[in-house]
Amino acid sequence: MDTTLAPAPPAIATGTAALSLRGVTKHYGPVRALDGLDLEIAPGELVALLGPNGAGKSTAMEMMVGLVAPDAGRVRVLGTDPVTATRTGLIGTMLQGGALLPDQTVRSMLRMLHALQAHPMPLADAVAQADVADLLRRRIGSLSGGQAQRVRFAIALLGDPRVLLLDEPTVGMDVGARRAFWEQMRTVAATGRTIVFATHHLEEAEREAARVVVLDRGRVVADGTGAEISAIVAGRVLTLRGAEAAQIAQLPGVESAAPDEADPGRVRALCSDSDAALRALLTGPLAAAVHEVLVTAPGLEEAFLHITDHPETEGVTR
Repeated sequence: MDTTLAPAPPAIATGTAALSLRGVTKHYGPVRALDGLDLEIAPGELVALLGPNGAGKSTAMEMMVGLVAPDAGRVRVLGTDPVTATRTGLIGTMLQGGALLPDQTVRSMLRMLHALQAHPMPLADAVAQADVADLLRRRIGSLSGGQAQRVRFAIALLGDPRVLLLDEPTVGMDVGARRAFWEQMRTVAATGRTIVFATHHLEEAEREAARVVVLDRGRVVADGTGAEISAIVAGRVLTLRGAEAAQIAQLPGVESAAPDEADPGRVRALCSDSDAALRALLTGPLAAAVHEVLVTAPGLEEAFLHITDHPETEGVTR
């Protein structure tokens, strides 16, 4: 019988950051993934990590769990190195597309992985917090994309981590499933865990995170509440139904227009002069077709696009 004791979590001094990256640099050949990244997250924070493709989000998250080592700089998880933090269960990770065993039932896979944890939480608690009780008898290969994401979340919880990293946690989920996931996540956050999630659903970041960090080209380019970051952008936002984004983009006073991420049937346009745009809209050929017209202040989506807009491609990161 193996009597080897599981490694104990390192002692954590009061005031220690949950996650700390200082001067972190990483290159993949000529590609600069992280460029002197500085980021500190306090215990108990719920943080959204945003950035365009190639901003360095994935590399940063991989470093936090010890999958990638920095070329320069230092990464710490609750005062210890990422490999030790992962091995002792201080940090848990839900990676987008993390490998699952298709022929196993959800119950058998969770039991197997639960037995490997250094200091596991009760399996029933992980099942309840991830809301997968209804999936336990199902084979992994029969799950939908959203159901598989819930199982990955349960796996991330098995080690009873103090820090949770979630990479695109609601990918593959419909609107109802995403809403249910975040209801569960609020319960998990209420336990005092530090939660960092990367997402392309900007309305999730604006609604769920107390703090939003935007990465671009391997550096932090914005850090604050959703409202603070949204305030970077001037002008007004025009939303409506009944017209195409390309039609709205041609109106005077409109800087850009695109389908609304949260509701593709609605167009969302950033206006430098919303009065001129409304006059042209309501007196022109589109007047009979458009409806549900609303003018609001810019939100996180407009700020994100503004902050990360750089047409030139020199020095693009991974």
